[in-house]
Amino acid sequence: MSDPVQPPVIRMREVTAGAMNDPAVTVVRGVNWSVAAGDFWVVAGQQGSGRSNFLMMTGGLMLPTEGEYELFGEPLAAFEADRLQQRLRVGFVFDGGHLFNRLTVAENVALPLRYHRELPEAELAGRVKQLLEATGLAGWADSMAGTLGWTWQKRVGLARTLALEPELLLLDNPLGGVDARHVAWWVDTVGKIAAGNWPGTAPRGTTIVLTADDTHPWRGHARQFARLHDGGFELDR
Repeated sequence: MSDPVQPPVIRMREVTAGAMNDPAVTVVRGVNWSVAAGDFWVVAGQQGSGRSNFLMMTGGLMLPTEGEYELFGEPLAAFEADRLQQRLRVGFVFDGGHLFNRLTVAENVALPLRYHRELPEAELAGRVKQLLEATGLAGWADSMAGTLGWTWQKRVGLARTLALEPELLLLDNPLGGVDARHVAWWVDTVGKIAAGNWPGTAPRGTTIVLTADDTHPWRGHARQFARLHDGGFELDR
């Protein structure tokens, strides 16, 4: 018997997204978009194009103001306790990390595991160590997160998000403000996560959607491209 056909990870029909700070302000409209498991999308847009708001709506941090949006085959709804497991299938890396500056780097990375996994302390510590080593952060494990530079804080944000092994990984402008010498690391690392060739990720790979100023750095790595322009969503062939 053949395996049942899996629904798209993301399916949008005539979706309109508002601004996070004022949903009455439309930033993107009329989006028809489907993301299959294993896709690697780059959604490009200039500053002010609405890319961060669009990604936050995609991650379920706010609802679309119009249209239909299904995430993992279920209609996106306001946060409810019984939908927590669906939400935990999505990982979001904010531009800048959004860290707890008064916690150490290791404590930041451990937070989602402490909240959502009942792990023995030794197993939790081993998982955190693995993530820090993979992101080049092992030397800063005991440093306060607020003392790190922007480039390294973004890596902490990535490590923390990957702690729960999300099936869908959303990254808001991961190359924004990153030192030029670190750009190649990000491109290579995200490519490995997508392919399942990164420590702690599923061998099947991870579905990825990220935003960017332009698609050029990701050509040859990502497989699908789109662009936000003048409030619209256009596939970039």
